[in-house]
Amino acid sequence: MSQIERLRKRRDFLAAARASKRAERGLVLQANERGDIAPPRVGFTVTRKVGSSVVRNRAKRRLRAAAAEILPLAAKDGYDYVLIGRQATLTRRWSDLLDDLRLALRTIHAKNGGGTRASSAAPKPASPKDDPHG
Repeated sequence: MSQIERLRKRRDFLAAARASKRAERGLVLQANERGDIAPPRVGFTVTRKVGSSVVRNRAKRRLRAAAAEILPLAAKDGYDYVLIGRQATLTRRWSDLLDDLRLALRTIHAKNGGGTRASSAAPKPASPKDDPHG
C-alpha cells in the first residue's frame, strides 16, 4: 500500500467516533469499517485539553509519523481510522508509541472479526538499548 488517504470531512470523523475504539497510553484509535474495499483512510485530532496549538500540532506530527510507519503494514482496506492524541503522545518513547498503535490496530481488527493484513504488525521485542533499567 502506498499513500493512505486522509479523512477530511466531519461526517467521516463522526462515523469513526460511533464505531470501534481502543485506548492505549499514548493514543486512542477509532476505526470504522466502511463496508467497501477502498484503501484505508486516516484522520488525526488532538483536543484543547492536551495543550496550546503548538503542543497540539506537535502531538499531531507524532501521530502522523507513527501512522506513516505502521498503517501501510497493518491497516485494512475498507476502514477509516482516527488517531486521537493524548497528553502522553508528547512524552511517550517513540518505540512505545508505535507499539501502542500496533496493539490498538490488532485489538480492533480482532474484535471486528479479522486479523491485521501483515504479520509484521506484531510488536517487536524491545531491544536492550531501549530498556532504561538495563
